[in-house]
Amino acid sequence: MQIDRRKVREQFASYTRNYDPEDPKIALKIAHTYRVADICEEIAKSIGLSDEDIELAWLSGMLHDIGRFEQVKRYNTFIDSESVDHAEFGADLLFGDEHLILNYCDDRSFDEMMEKVIRQHNKYRIDEAVVGKTLIFCNILRDADKVDILRVNVETPMEEIYNVSEDELLSSGVSEKVMDQVREHHAVNRDVMDSPAEHLIGHIALAFELVYPKSWEIAKEQGYIYRMFDFPSRNERTLKALKDTREELEMFYGGGC
Repeated sequence: MQIDRRKVREQFASYTRNYDPEDPKIALKIAHTYRVADICEEIAKSIGLSDEDIELAWLSGMLHDIGRFEQVKRYNTFIDSESVDHAEFGADLLFGDEHLILNYCDDRSFDEMMEKVIRQHNKYRIDEAVVGKTLIFCNILRDADKVDILRVNVETPMEEIYNVSEDELLSSGVSEKVMDQVREHHAVNRDVMDSPAEHLIGHIALAFELVYPKSWEIAKEQGYIYRMFDFPSRNERTLKALKDTREELEMFYGGGC
């Protein structure tokens, strides 16, 4: 199976023209989509996948956040708990009644797998029923998404990401519940994150769960994670949390952070 990348890019551009390009949230997700697709391709190549599977990995990156655009239009937020689960919503748009996937590719043989990959990309844990090649594609997309989220947190005003004022952002603290999970070296469960600073720590902690060596290599080369540690908080608890999180990552990656 051959993916027509030009067709995919044209359809994605056509779809996103339905939304306000001046809205920073929309612009953010357009750029994020292209970057995630490129990182998916890099990871897929690094683990020796076939040319066909590399194309599918790239396509998963292009499709993974389709639900974000309507989410922003309807709710003006990226916070799924305050709006909709964007992965489920996006999969419904692509493979449900609207069947948007028809605009991107003529081959239907991969639809079942791709739908699962899209639905699983934002979950705290992948469903245990997902196995085999589908699990590989899930891990590739989730890694690529995590790596580019580090960039988004640096290049996009955090007030836009977290829907808060600058004062709220800089003054917010980090609880021990969040830091306990950092010390356990895994992603922070959304249920324990309340403040903007906790979401920042939670985004950094995504690095603990990168599956493929190439993913961490890309994250290090890009350097955004280092810049996140320089967040100019006015809250002493947050400054300490940033310091402690960096130390935990250095320990986890053997001094590689």
